[in-house]
Amino acid sequence: MTDSILSKAATMEIPINSNGDSRTAEDDSLEQDLQQVMVSGPNLNETSIVSGGYGGAAEGIIPTSSIKAPSMHHSNSHPSMMSEEAAKGVAVEKFDSVKKWSINTYKCTKQMFSERFGRGTKTVDMELEAQIDVLRETKMKYEHILRLARELTNHFYNMVQTQQALGDTFADLSQKSPELQDEFGFNAETQRLLCKNGETLLGAINFFVSSINTLVNKTMEDTLMTIKMYENARLEFDAYRADLEELSVGPRDAAAMVRIEMAQQQYQIHKDKYERLHSDVSIKLKFLEENKVKVMHKQLLLFHNAVSAYFAGNQQQLEQTLRQFNVKLKPPGSDKPSWLEEQ
Repeated sequence: MTDSILSKAATMEIPINSNGDSRTAEDDSLEQDLQQVMVSGPNLNETSIVSGGYGGAAEGIIPTSSIKAPSMHHSNSHPSMMSEEAAKGVAVEKFDSVKKWSINTYKCTKQMFSERFGRGTKTVDMELEAQIDVLRETKMKYEHILRLARELTNHFYNMVQTQQALGDTFADLSQKSPELQDEFGFNAETQRLLCKNGETLLGAINFFVSSINTLVNKTMEDTLMTIKMYENARLEFDAYRADLEELSVGPRDAAAMVRIEMAQQQYQIHKDKYERLHSDVSIKLKFLEENKVKVMHKQLLLFHNAVSAYFAGNQQQLEQTLRQFNVKLKPPGSDKPSWLEEQ
């Protein structure tokens, strides 16, 4: 009968149950207790007086905020009744929302523990799971590159600042030491040239850092957030699938058929949500891979050309590299270079 109700999913189910039991007496008792509390328990957001005990109907819940002293004027009775009805409506709506959330949380928690202890089944797409694992590993490696590139930027910036101070000192001594004027002058010019080229290289490195930061902390992180939603939807889907399977092997009286029909509806809702997010994750992983290759091809070429030109002393090649990749430097004379902005 279960096969006639459940449609086969495109993904495979890996059984992890060891004893074949799908439900125990403790599970039935715990779920009944939880449902009884959720049906008849007090509102979590408002203090209420419940008439008839915990078995009473929802109409027996009267918010205390709406209880007022008897009025001596009949003209105020109608607004008071309307206020009470509105408050009761809001309370019932909040209560239903909390009830649904609690039942859903209970089912998902039960499914999670069932999978962990080998008493349930888990829907798994092996190919998609492998791609997700690769993404998480790639993100960790790129984060390491990002940390090292930032450290290089800080160290190289300090070196450039030292070269600038050294060049200024050489220039000052060149004017105050006539006997060593030429020697100090040559060194001052050299340090100033190194400082200028260093600022150009720092502009390239900062552009590299900014691009990697966007790729890791925005593009990859956005995909991982969708993956997190997909994993939650998978757990909900399996929880309601297991619930439907348990009801399908039970009795077939009128009340049971109503519960099976409701379970079938919930199963279909969560199945559609799972399949939609499964498709979203697949598409995002595909576009992320294409974007990653495109971005890293450009950034690695920029980094290589800029570093090579700097240490080869080729100032023209270094400047051409920045023009090639549209890297903009802050105009001279600024106190704080733009390439030192915090990431």
